[in-house]
Amino acid sequence: MEIFSQIDFLLLIVTAGALAGILAGLLGVGGGIVIVPLLYYILNILDYNQSIIMHVAVGTSLFIIIPTSIRSSVEHRVRGSFDEQVFKLWFIPIIIGAALGSLLAIYSSFKLLTFLFAVIASLVSIQMFFSDSNKRITIPKTIFRASPFFIGLVSAMMGIGGGSLSVPIMNYSGIDMKKAVGTSAAFGFLIAVPASIGFMLGGSQMADLLPPFSIGYVNWMAFLLIVPITLMTVPIGVKIAHKSSQKGLRMLFALFLGITAIRMFSDLI
Repeated sequence: MEIFSQIDFLLLIVTAGALAGILAGLLGVGGGIVIVPLLYYILNILDYNQSIIMHVAVGTSLFIIIPTSIRSSVEHRVRGSFDEQVFKLWFIPIIIGAALGSLLAIYSSFKLLTFLFAVIASLVSIQMFFSDSNKRITIPKTIFRASPFFIGLVSAMMGIGGGSLSVPIMNYSGIDMKKAVGTSAAFGFLIAVPASIGFMLGGSQMADLLPPFSIGYVNWMAFLLIVPITLMTVPIGVKIAHKSSQKGLRMLFALFLGITAIRMFSDLI
């Protein structure tokens, strides 16, 4: 590539890493919503085989989420924004869902899942934006207990940390918004570990098509470039979250979900 192209890609990586870290700390998401499209764009420009581009973007994003979610959850826990009871209740099903999701992603198309996720994100965004923050939507206990499995499943297939789904579900179940965000950050780790292992194993037979420094569908070069930046910017997001009002944080999350949904719908056109 020409020197200007190299600089452009470096700037994209720095920007994506910074945004991913701030979002991880601010909203309890893994940052994959920024990282996945960036990696997809870079691999596409570099003319890698279309059959592996999305898999590498998702698998690498999940691996990047591991240290980012650890840093974010620790920062939130120090500030008392963590729900131990929900974490213990969701621990096992979210791991099982993530492991299964990574296996399904390896052999499946993302189009239908992207559409369903965009629809869900749109509905939740509208509800969170227009509903009265003092009122609680009562989620049946059966749905609350079953939701972590599906959160893990969908998140692993999309390369995200799960906060887009877990935060509103916890909040609608009566959990404080800041605690929902902090607990969601820890769930990102539970989702990313089994899912990224699945992507490593699933891509082990595709070595001839993969970018250099890849283990299966996880690219270590992208990991080493992006992670330091995300770790530096996570505390910024956490500080902003703890200085924000409950209503302000709720509106911000609704806006984030709306933008996410629009981006996903645009990918399907």
